[in-house]
Amino acid sequence: MRYLMLVCTDPTAEPYVREEDTIEQWVEENDRLGRRMLGDRLRPAAESRVVRVRQGGTLVTEGPFAELGEQIAGFDILDCQDLDEAVEVASTHPMARFGLLELREFWGFDES
Repeated sequence: MRYLMLVCTDPTAEPYVREEDTIEQWVEENDRLGRRMLGDRLRPAAESRVVRVRQGGTLVTEGPFAELGEQIAGFDILDCQDLDEAVEVASTHPMARFGLLELREFWGFDES
C-alpha cells in the first residue's frame, strides 16, 4: 500500500535541534528497505501560489491559502504493508518530534 506522508512544522512541538536531526539516516534506511519511494523538502509556504479557476478566469494568490500554525515542509511517498507499518515508519522520522507527520493512503481512480 502506498502512503503520502506530509511532513509539517508544528509550533507546539519540541524545539528543533539541528544536531538531533537524523533525517539522512532515516532516508538511507527506508530507501534501503524499499519503504520510501520518493521524498523531498519544499520551499517555504510564503513562496507558494494558490491557483483557482472561477467564472472562467484563473485566480493566482501568493502565499498559503489559510493562515495555519502548521505548514507543509516536505513529503515522502511510502510503500508499506499496511497503515500500522506506515505509522511505525513515520514514528521514526525526526519531524515526528520537531513537527508532525500526516499519513494518507493513495486512493486510486479505479477505486470507489
